[in-house]
Amino acid sequence: MLISNWWQVLKRAWSIRWIVLAGLLSGLEVFLPIIDGSVEIPRGLFAALSGAATCAAFISRILAQKGVSDADQ
Repeated sequence: MLISNWWQVLKRAWSIRWIVLAGLLSGLEVFLPIIDGSVEIPRGLFAALSGAATCAAFISRILAQKGVSDADQ
């Protein structure tokens, strides 16, 4: 069951933004070498950045954020 203010949470929650960034970085790690093999990227760079974004998402998920309230509680 969705929370009543799910759209507000999607638009404003930092945890969602960090999760989207982590997904983009993971995708870049896979597709960038396929598209342009001449670019030298340190191995594991995007994985490390994706991990950092995931950690930031976890932290921001448990912190109170302006503009996002728990309407169901």
